[in-house]
Amino acid sequence: MPQQLDVSRIEKHLLERARTKPRTTTAIVHPCSRGALLAAIEAARGGLIEPVLVGPQSKIQAIAMEQELDISGYRLVDVPHSHAAAVKAVQMAASSEVEALMKGSLHTDELMSEAVKHDGGLRTERRISHVFALADENYHKPFFITDAAVNITPDLLAKKDIVQNAIDLVVGISEQSTIPKVAVLSAVETIHPAMQSTVDAACLCKMADRQQITGAILDGPLAYDNAISMEAADIKGIRSQVAGDADIFLTPDLEAGNMLAKQLILLGKASAAGMVLGARVPIILTSRAADVESRIGSCALAVLMVDARRNNRMPFTKGAGK
Repeated sequence: MPQQLDVSRIEKHLLERARTKPRTTTAIVHPCSRGALLAAIEAARGGLIEPVLVGPQSKIQAIAMEQELDISGYRLVDVPHSHAAAVKAVQMAASSEVEALMKGSLHTDELMSEAVKHDGGLRTERRISHVFALADENYHKPFFITDAAVNITPDLLAKKDIVQNAIDLVVGISEQSTIPKVAVLSAVETIHPAMQSTVDAACLCKMADRQQITGAILDGPLAYDNAISMEAADIKGIRSQVAGDADIFLTPDLEAGNMLAKQLILLGKASAAGMVLGARVPIILTSRAADVESRIGSCALAVLMVDARRNNRMPFTKGAGK
């Protein structure tokens, strides 16, 4: 029999709140590993999702039998391989047959290349981006890191969309009316023309002043120590509403975001959930090496996002996108 799942590391309020919402119909894309299949089953048992398993039927059934997992109560859409699973799942999302997608045991590029196609039906006027939701005992509240998985070297306008996606999510799923705070990260806290991330940070803050970015307080450039620690900011003479109290950390590029998030998860033992924003539906996106707890936390985040959209707390973006 499968081992009893321990979800103690997941930020409890996400799961507790998500379980009070309607289940989200979710296409599990190529669930051909124990972790991917078990996560779908546990998320269903926990009242989070109604899974639709999309992948090679024989392979999925073989894994279920080997791991003693009962999938008889779930719909299974048979396709020959992982690429076909990505194509089919995106089609199902575009036609509103499912409300969310969840990455199984396929490469991120394989799923996202289908999701971002101009004729695929999931693109919007907003650039697609990724966000990690994290909780760490060394920080006083849950926080978000973006972008750690989709946009490799975003320019200023891409960063505008990336940060707005994260702001909309945080505002939409929040139980409080507080305005989120965004730390725009760089290696330093001063502006250097030769360091593009510092120039972008200054521009993003001015864009927020001019309402080109809405719903949050931005400050940057901030080095990570200044952003995470008010004491570090004080020592350097930085006066900031964001320093030491950020809700969202906007990283300069994917490499920085990915390394920061994985360092916190693997060395700092932070609990994490990952999701793609800016598409017509949430795309639950975790590493193939992610544990089952992380996948379930990501499902909970998607459920809260779908509920926020249903209740007009989070805007839909429309039209063909970037």
